[in-house]
Amino acid sequence: MCVKKIKLLLKTIRNILSIIILFIVNSIIFIYKKINYLFSIPYLISNRFKSFFKETNSIIRESLAALLICAVGDLAAGIILGNMEFFLVSFPGLLVIIPGAIGMRGNIFGALGSRLSSNLHIGLLSPEFKRSKLLFENIVSSLILTLILSIFLGIMAKAICVIFGFESITLVDFILISIIGGIISSIIMLPLTMVISLKSFENDWDPDNISTPVIAAFGDLITLPSIILSVIIVSLLSNIILKYVVFIVLILIAILSFYYGIKSSEEMKKILTQSTPVLLLCSFLGVTAGGFLNNSISTLLKNPSLLTLVPLFSGETGNLVSILGARLSSALHSGLINPVLRPEKATIRNFSIIVFLAIIIYPVIGFLAELSSIVINLPGLTFLTVIGISTISGMILIAIMLLIVFFISSISYRRGLDPDNIVIPISTSITDSLSALILILVSLSVLSFMGL
Repeated sequence: MCVKKIKLLLKTIRNILSIIILFIVNSIIFIYKKINYLFSIPYLISNRFKSFFKETNSIIRESLAALLICAVGDLAAGIILGNMEFFLVSFPGLLVIIPGAIGMRGNIFGALGSRLSSNLHIGLLSPEFKRSKLLFENIVSSLILTLILSIFLGIMAKAICVIFGFESITLVDFILISIIGGIISSIIMLPLTMVISLKSFENDWDPDNISTPVIAAFGDLITLPSIILSVIIVSLLSNIILKYVVFIVLILIAILSFYYGIKSSEEMKKILTQSTPVLLLCSFLGVTAGGFLNNSISTLLKNPSLLTLVPLFSGETGNLVSILGARLSSALHSGLINPVLRPEKATIRNFSIIVFLAIIIYPVIGFLAELSSIVINLPGLTFLTVIGISTISGMILIAIMLLIVFFISSISYRRGLDPDNIVIPISTSITDSLSALILILVSLSVLSFMGL
């Protein structure tokens, strides 16, 4: 009996020891696997990055080159805006109209460039841009859209000033500045857009990555001098009767032109009927962005670096959004992605491209904004402050815009709408509004934290 108990005890001890040993061995193996996995993470990340850059190398190079070229144009626009204190003070409310005017130019001529590039590739237009009905219709429709949207822009700018109690110039002055500025910039932007579209076709550039952002950057650069020139012209119309005669004539020309376009060919009618509602919404969003900026005008005038950063930040974000919108639209048309409301692998890869470009471009434009203030001897903030404001604002904004552009692209494709006339204009205009709001909020937060 005693022997049996001893044997049972020994067996129990042996089982317990086996369990303990097995636990220790399994624990060692588990820890080894986890340590091995931790050590393999850098290797896995390195492989992922190599694979990512191998697949997207040409896209990133093209896009980054275009964004840096655009940054130069946006910087020039920023420097002009940073030195517009006299005009902004002498013509109160003028800042309200600026983001809308910049956005309108990019939307109208970006869409024109996209249509011209498409028609060149499918052979409907000759590389010499010989006179043709299709070319005439595209040019005239862009001019008509400029006139109609300029009127709407002027009305909305005045409405924003009245609603929020901003001191402002008269409605007639707003509309005249908007129309005359639109005409001046269109005279320059039309041939530029044609040249960029032709070079894109000749050099086989991807319009998704290069043409659209470059056209938008020229629009940013040309709009501000056009507005300054239009302000000078309007101020020269000191005779009230002459001013009202010019105002009535321009309004009549715009209305009659729109009526002519609607009653003209199917192509022009399609461009006007599809583009006008979208661009009216875009103009409203642009003026809303101007309202945000005008509400913080004292802060912007005290810190010219921030005023210089406004076109840079809005322009570069708009370009990133345009690249994403164009790439998603192309992928939807070619069947690479499906019009579903959940991002697929190809969509996430496009997101990754935009995030990578954003990580590079936002610190660069912050640096350029502060550097320009130092070079032209304007009071600035520190490099670290402006770069921080630009990067924080940019990464917040781009995270929001990735989803917005994705949903707009998928929904518009489902409904059979032309992305050249829908996706990029709406996306960039939402960007204008959100960029102004986020940039101002982050700037005020940072300045308040620093006690400035």
